[in-house]
Amino acid sequence: MKARVKWVEDVMFVAESGTGHGIVLDGAPESGGRNLGMRPMELMALSVGSCSSYDVVTILRKARQKISRCEAEVTAKRVDATPAVFESIHLHFKVAGEDLSAKQVERAVQLSADKYCSASIMLKNAGVLVTHDFEIVTGAVQAAG
Repeated sequence: MKARVKWVEDVMFVAESGTGHGIVLDGAPESGGRNLGMRPMELMALSVGSCSSYDVVTILRKARQKISRCEAEVTAKRVDATPAVFESIHLHFKVAGEDLSAKQVERAVQLSADKYCSASIMLKNAGVLVTHDFEIVTGAVQAAG
C-alpha cells in the first residue's frame, strides 16, 4: 500500500491514496489552519468506524440478513497530554433491515471487533480501549450530527 501527503499551505495538506482518491486535511484557525478539511485524528477515528462498518455490513450480507442501513456513531476520547493519543474509541452501530436477527448483528459486530477490523485491532493492541455496541432500529437511520 502506498499513499502520498502533499503540503498545500499553512497547515493544509492533500492526502492521496494509492488507488487515486484524495482528501483535504487542515487545522483549526487557532493552529494556523483555515478549517477547510478534516483533522488527522478525526480521520483516524473515522478509519476505525468505516473499517468496522465495512465488516459488519459484509458479515450480515453473507449471513443473508436483509440489511438496509448501517451507521456507526464514533465517540473518541484523547488523553490530556502531548501527544494527545486516543484513550478510548466507542462504536455504536445502528442497523436497520427486514427481519434482522439481533444474534446475527451481535455476531457481526463481535467478529469485526475481535477478528477482522485491522484499524480497531491495531489501536487496541497499542493500548486504546476500543468498545462496540449496537441497536436494531426501525425506519430511517438519521445521520450523526
